[in-house]
Amino acid sequence: MSHNERIIAVASTNPVKMAAAQAGFQRMFPHLRFRVVSVAVASDVASQPMTDEETLTGALNRVNNAVTAQPDADFWIGIEGGVQAHADELGAFAWVVVRARTGLGKARSGTFFLPPVVADLVAGGMELGHADDLVFKQSNTKQTAGAIGLLTDNAVDRRQLYEQAVVLALVRFKNEALYLPAAPGP
Repeated sequence: MSHNERIIAVASTNPVKMAAAQAGFQRMFPHLRFRVVSVAVASDVASQPMTDEETLTGALNRVNNAVTAQPDADFWIGIEGGVQAHADELGAFAWVVVRARTGLGKARSGTFFLPPVVADLVAGGMELGHADDLVFKQSNTKQTAGAIGLLTDNAVDRRQLYEQAVVLALVRFKNEALYLPAAPGP
């Protein structure tokens, strides 16, 4: 390992999440080299988080579980997709949490609203990826384009949606001096 290579432990085996982490880190720190390692850990929330809070909790749990499983990494990242009801619609989004020895960065992806046929299946207890597969007659879409890719004809895919949130979660690491606790006054 070279002195400027950093290890990113991605708290997932999903290739979309791994690619989003790699791309987001590389965009924010182009002078560094990153090696992404997959860490299969639990989110300790429902397989389909149904609220903003549960989704954020899942991302935080993934990060903490990844630290335990891969303690020698430089960064740990948890990406958790979820949904939240807004009036009579179901919005879909993801929380991204990045942990390093110097702190914790968090960001939420953009939100898009699911078509009623998909939203009804998810509200009935089906995981979003399975609902997408059923409605769009495809398989394993959560490891490829995801709902957003299917709905936009890949104008935005799941990796791109997550990558932007990874970049936003890294803001505090790119600007660490601004995030240090204020010095006590006189």
